[in-house]
Amino acid sequence: MLKDNNFNKVKLFDTDENTLKALAGTDMEVMVAIPNKDLAGLQDADSALTWVEDHVKRYIFDGGVNIKYVGVANEPFLTSYNGTYVPLTFPALQNVQVALNKLDLGTKIKATVPMNADVLAESDKPSQGSFRSDVSAQMLQIVSFLNQNGCPYTVNIYPFISYATNKDFPENYAYFDSNIAQITDGDKVYTNTFDASYDTLVQALAVAGFPNMPIIVGEIGWATDGLPAATPANAQRFNQGFLNHVKDNKGTPLRPNTAIEYYLFGLLDEDNKDTAPGIFERHWGIFTFDGNAKYPLTVPGSPTNAVGDGTLVNATGVTHLPRRWCVAVANADPAKLAAPVNFACTNADCTQLTYGSSCNGLDSIGNASFAFNQYFQVQNQAAGSCSFEGLATTTTEDPSTGPCKFIVQIDPSASGAFRRVAGSARMMTAISLALSLLLLRAAPLL
Repeated sequence: MLKDNNFNKVKLFDTDENTLKALAGTDMEVMVAIPNKDLAGLQDADSALTWVEDHVKRYIFDGGVNIKYVGVANEPFLTSYNGTYVPLTFPALQNVQVALNKLDLGTKIKATVPMNADVLAESDKPSQGSFRSDVSAQMLQIVSFLNQNGCPYTVNIYPFISYATNKDFPENYAYFDSNIAQITDGDKVYTNTFDASYDTLVQALAVAGFPNMPIIVGEIGWATDGLPAATPANAQRFNQGFLNHVKDNKGTPLRPNTAIEYYLFGLLDEDNKDTAPGIFERHWGIFTFDGNAKYPLTVPGSPTNAVGDGTLVNATGVTHLPRRWCVAVANADPAKLAAPVNFACTNADCTQLTYGSSCNGLDSIGNASFAFNQYFQVQNQAAGSCSFEGLATTTTEDPSTGPCKFIVQIDPSASGAFRRVAGSARMMTAISLALSLLLLRAAPLL
């Protein structure tokens, strides 16, 4: 699927062995990552050296993996972490890059720290950009070290969250198809959130003494479910608008005529992702869990994909389990459905049933049917997984209605081309559960 769409770079959130083995020999540029939970184990140089030997160097050989970056943590300075990772991030970054240098990998592979945009202080205009006062000392350490070692700064930018969670946020400002000036900053005019967020970071880096530091947009995208604003149509509008916005290397008001390197978030939906930030967190995928494009998307460049038609290509060779669904029996007593529905949704993803989501309009029987089927498919249609004390039965008639889709699980024993895309069907399922891959359209570093 990645090859068919001519995606030549991927960003991982870990160093999963099966994933990296699948990427060997593809020449696909890769960013591997160290999860936040592993930062504590990289506070000394010897441990970091061992980690780099085991998770990076072992894949660097002729026909191996084209690793270009090591992401040290992911958004470690989020305010919701209450400072847990603040003292751990810089030592880990330093030790990892020093280890790369010691192993003669440092000129080819650079460490970076993907930061959330909330590491910036609140400001009304990009020209006021600076780092948050509570982490400014640590940020200066980090950006100074990045500069010394020729490493890029990585930032995640999400206009979706600003728009979808704030009823007063101007709709046009979230997208790229308006010429209405939302911010006038001296002689700079901003018509979209991305440019303003990006330039706020540019200014913060300049204030810190590094006006020309390379920047990678580590994540940008739009969710397709979980909130009223999270729809495939809106995701297509945003992502296509973003791709069109950056394709000609026009840059931003503070960095005009500059190519922007970016990763689209994400490849597939994640049905087991933590929903504390929002129900939408499980629905960022450009493709469905089984590799079907959710909406048309033309990626800049030619040819866009192997068939040359300029749109996304679905995964091929994906084998599903039998076309069979688990639904509530028609005469089920609604009073008896609550407990089994709760059980099903505790063990499977029912976020599509929440307010503003794709299945929100179902009645009580429909809600139960959706929940039962989610559990049934997660259990690979195992015998006994569609009983629910006699309140459910299987059917061969697709119960999907409108935007509410009842899935059929991928056959774990026969994955065909999906196995070739990512190593194995089981591994691709793991990606859908734990999001290992992002998509990137190539753009040169600044």
